Amino acid sequence: MPEIELEQVTKTYQLGETEVDALRGSDAAIESGEFVAIMGPSGSGKSTLMNMIGALDTPTSGQVEIDDEGISGMGEDELAALRSDKVGFVFQEFNLIQSMNATQNVALPLVFQGVSKGKRRQRAEDLLERVGLGDRMRHTPSELSGGQRQRVSIARALANDPEVVLADEPTGNLDTETGDNIMDLLTELNDRGKTIVMVTHDPGDAEYADRILEIEDGVTQTGDE
Repeated sequence: MPEIELEQVTKTYQLGETEVDALRGSDAAIESGEFVAIMGPSGSGKSTLMNMIGALDTPTSGQVEIDDEGISGMGEDELAALRSDKVGFVFQEFNLIQSMNATQNVALPLVFQGVSKGKRRQRAEDLLERVGLGDRMRHTPSELSGGQRQRVSIARALANDPEVVLADEPTGNLDTETGDNIMDLLTELNDRGKTIVMVTHDPGDAEYADRILEIEDGVTQTGDE
């Protein structure tokens, strides 16, 4: 069975008196352990589709299931618990807290799960070692390069040991060499069993994926590399 399944999903946003149809009956099925790239032109619905896959939003109509759990009828607390248990997020802008060092940033998701301070720190340090930042654990984001900040972001996404890692333009603010290093890291995570779903506009990044999911005008079409 697919780990994530969308069936005829629509999403309409109300902007003042105007309705905007971001998704118009999209279908998708993502198997456990896949690496899927979502591609499409600006305004095609990529970010909205990512929000559905990550349970950051619920559909106007249609069905989204994550591990056979439908999210349409869930309240915000239930959605938050689902995200915390199953999904890790990597953002183009990193979204790190500037006043915290790398270890504190990575450990932050564990605070909300009630994990003890000592265990949070150990988990964060282990993850930073894993992404090659063992010598940068006490550095704040302003003391790190763009690539290092993205590695901290990836380590933070792994803090709760999620089944699915969602990456939204993960190399968008990075130079080519650093971006390639980040893509190699995502591939390594996929090789270790993580499901990776990545929004990208870069055909080079998409080549790392097992499969490309194309979207245009709010409608998905499946396509292989």
